[in-house]
Amino acid sequence: MKTSSVELNPNKLVQYLKKPASEFTKEDIIRFIKENGIKMLNFRYVGGDGRLKALNFVIRNEEHLDTLLSTGERVDGSSIFKYIEAYSSDLYVVPKYRTAFVNPFEDIPTLDLLCSYFDKDGAPLASSPENIMKKAHQVLKDETGYELNVMAELEYYVICDKDLIDIDYPAVDQKGYHESGPFTKFEQLRKDAMMAISEAGGAIKYGHSEVGNFTDDKYYYEQNEIEFETTNVEDAADHLIVGKWMLRMIAAQYGVTVSYAPKIAVGKAGSGLHIHMKLMKDGKSATVENGKLSDAARKAIVGCLEVASGITAFGNRIPISYLRLVPHQEAPTNICWGDRNRSSLIRVPLGWSGDASKMIAIANPKYAEELKDYSSKQTYEFRAADGSADIYLLIAGLCVGTRHGLEMDNSLELSKKLYVSVNIFKEEHKARLSDLERLPASCYESAQALKKQKDIFMQSDVFTEGMLDGIISGLEAFNDYQLSDKLYGKNEEIRKLVDTYVHVA
Repeated sequence: MKTSSVELNPNKLVQYLKKPASEFTKEDIIRFIKENGIKMLNFRYVGGDGRLKALNFVIRNEEHLDTLLSTGERVDGSSIFKYIEAYSSDLYVVPKYRTAFVNPFEDIPTLDLLCSYFDKDGAPLASSPENIMKKAHQVLKDETGYELNVMAELEYYVICDKDLIDIDYPAVDQKGYHESGPFTKFEQLRKDAMMAISEAGGAIKYGHSEVGNFTDDKYYYEQNEIEFETTNVEDAADHLIVGKWMLRMIAAQYGVTVSYAPKIAVGKAGSGLHIHMKLMKDGKSATVENGKLSDAARKAIVGCLEVASGITAFGNRIPISYLRLVPHQEAPTNICWGDRNRSSLIRVPLGWSGDASKMIAIANPKYAEELKDYSSKQTYEFRAADGSADIYLLIAGLCVGTRHGLEMDNSLELSKKLYVSVNIFKEEHKARLSDLERLPASCYESAQALKKQKDIFMQSDVFTEGMLDGIISGLEAFNDYQLSDKLYGKNEEIRKLVDTYVHVA
């Protein structure tokens, strides 16, 4: 008899309540708190800087707890979002029961819940990035009948004093991909984080060390990655936000620093935030049809490519984002897509269609189960974004792009034109490279791209013009036009700039 998914679920509330998180009720939360000796409650919500905020409560009695879980609490919106004026700044933060988890870092037994923002009238805050993401996805569903499942590859560097590292087993510079101990030094930190994130409800696919590792005069740098499973857009965003916070908390316990900065040093691998997408219809994957990428998926890919330059305004929000988007670093520079092609902006990774389902029987001759079709695992990944991204707005932008592609008349024709099957950075393919539109190379160029594409993002009132204008102004204020050219060869100036963004959200 197979074990149920609830029994194997690492979330303590799921195990105790014997139901999936999506079915948690207020009564469930109260029962768990009472029966497990929980003394404190934390409300958490994402600020305008992308970091997770906290509001702490001592639970006085059941009536107090019930009220908190029923009404939420007031916060000062002007201290959380720059665009909210102080003269009318009160907002509500209201907990989402499905996000409840036991805080693993508190000495006092504590339960945390993520919250959504509401305005003075009790309506979802129209300008909150989370609400824009929800609206973008709802419009996609209403106007096309399709949904989007997503997940993220969270890349990060661990930075520590080099004297703490075992020099008897040095890692090879920029050769750390899938390395294991003792040649990787922070595998246990990664596994601790994976376990904590899982216990908080995050669905993790796997973790591994990444390409980047090096040592300078003072510090050791090691790149790692935690990849999530595809799920609905709301859970995907929540899991990633909690995951980033937990990684930092655990790093602090280790006495080291975790950075999601897109670039750490010149000539070393940068950290991206690849977003994998799966097109869904009627609860099933619509990404593959008859063993091949479906026409609908190809249309969706083209739509995301069409607005990719504008999406960088949500996914690449600081000057050093564009020090990563350069040739020969496995980061995209041009607008194209391809199968298994890491030089393309959107990559369709290897899937499990056709004969791939037979591999398990070849590896295990006594395998007796009926072979299944695993083609529903297929995704396609947007490779430009990085750790500076506003997660909600990035996913909202991809929802807009998906809808745009499904509604365009010439999507399939364009999919052929934008498809690449070669490494476009090789000299022999420079002619193909010259045919392709380039991604923005600075925050300034990203802002100009968003200006040109504003009408697409504003369709169906997903984004407001005021919000887009605010994003454009913020990007232009960096004054970084042609920054890469200006900094070329000036390593000390680059280092100072990178240091500014080590703790980017």
